[in-house]
Amino acid sequence: MAKQFDVVVVGAGPGGYVAAIRCAQLGLKTACIEKRGSLGGTCLNVGCIPSKTLLHSTELLSKIRREGKLLGIEGERVEAHFPRMMERKQEVIRSLNEGIKALFKKNQISHFAGAGSFSSSHSITVSQGATKEEIEGKSFILATGSEPTPLAFLPFDERRVLSSTGALSLDKVPRKMVVVGAGVIGVELGSVYSRLGTEVIFVEFLDRVCPTLDPGLSKALLSSLTKQGMQFHLSSKVMGADISSKEIHLQVETSDKSSLSLQTDTVLVSIGRRPYTQGLALDKAGIVVDAKGLIPVDGQFRALVPHIYAIGDIIDGPMLAHKASEEGIVVAEIIAGQSPSLDYLAIPNVVYTSPEVASVGLSEAEAKNLGFSVLTGQCSFSANPRAKCSAEEEGFVKILADAATDTILGIHIIGPHASELIAEGCLAFSRRVKVKELSSVCHAHPTLSEVLKEAALSIHKKAIHK
Repeated sequence: MAKQFDVVVVGAGPGGYVAAIRCAQLGLKTACIEKRGSLGGTCLNVGCIPSKTLLHSTELLSKIRREGKLLGIEGERVEAHFPRMMERKQEVIRSLNEGIKALFKKNQISHFAGAGSFSSSHSITVSQGATKEEIEGKSFILATGSEPTPLAFLPFDERRVLSSTGALSLDKVPRKMVVVGAGVIGVELGSVYSRLGTEVIFVEFLDRVCPTLDPGLSKALLSSLTKQGMQFHLSSKVMGADISSKEIHLQVETSDKSSLSLQTDTVLVSIGRRPYTQGLALDKAGIVVDAKGLIPVDGQFRALVPHIYAIGDIIDGPMLAHKASEEGIVVAEIIAGQSPSLDYLAIPNVVYTSPEVASVGLSEAEAKNLGFSVLTGQCSFSANPRAKCSAEEEGFVKILADAATDTILGIHIIGPHASELIAEGCLAFSRRVKVKELSSVCHAHPTLSEVLKEAALSIHKKAIHK
């Protein structure tokens, strides 16, 4: 007889495992199916967590090399121990894997290891090798995530032609790497290997890096990465590839329509991700994906079948781990009969380069297109005492406000610890705080957060340190 549950979650990534925990907290008998050998999904195992671990190690290495003498740190030449960096990355992953296991146990969530596929709209078969098990649910939450998109003429082998997964699992530092795509994942992983001594060259189809950012941030980031030694071919396209036993030759059409040949020993293809729904047998549940492979949902995250919900990378919207987690919580509460809400504009975007970049709310162009009369305030980290103390003076904070109401419309940061500073911005934006209110908040001195206060003050020409 099939095991029965109130909710069956398919996928144990940041959307799925969070949804499962919230369902269990709300008193729902919950199961979670995961085909990967460990919990946490792409984010924990081959995405956010390992990349940020390597970014931290290499940023520390780079900072000591660049600024050690300035900071009063001298000694023998600092060298990277790449195998140890990779070992530590795995240690971090294992520790967090165990943490999720403990949370499942604490919340009495049934974990089914294997691939799930619908056998009807209320039942799923979990397969692991020759072993099959049938489970039934009153409601289902699909949270199967996404996978890297390959180039048709350059399939991944994860040795020389890399996806983000392969780039996080190399056994040695490449001599040269061409990164196809200068979006968030591309510039983060390119930064890792550039700091380790790899010659890194980007080929980007659009005319700027990280095109979802405010144009001012994108321009500043490009300038910084270029100064760090990375090379960029913008408005350019890889047209073909020849792979020999020793090198990969890429044919590139540049911005002026001329041809360029790039030779490299590794290629990182980072042109985006696509929803992963293969093998779910969605048709047996009455669900059809759209032309992009996404599952259409209504305003309550319900698919065509009302007791089946979808969240995260398999529905429309930015593919962000924290977006998936918030959606998981909202769906769990909807299933439990509550009426939660989610403000997508209040979800932050972050790029973990050096300097970091983070934003929330509207860009200046978006605000103007919506008819707002926009006021802007800006303050540089070079004017901030804490930034001077830590030799992290690059970057600025830009705040947008509605001239009619003084309400904050967007906050954009490029600079040290932007990923942490944006939390204050998220709170200000989500609560529709007015500039006067933010600028009147006392910030500890000396802290980087004082730049937010100064940027807010500058909107009304009241900045002290400008």
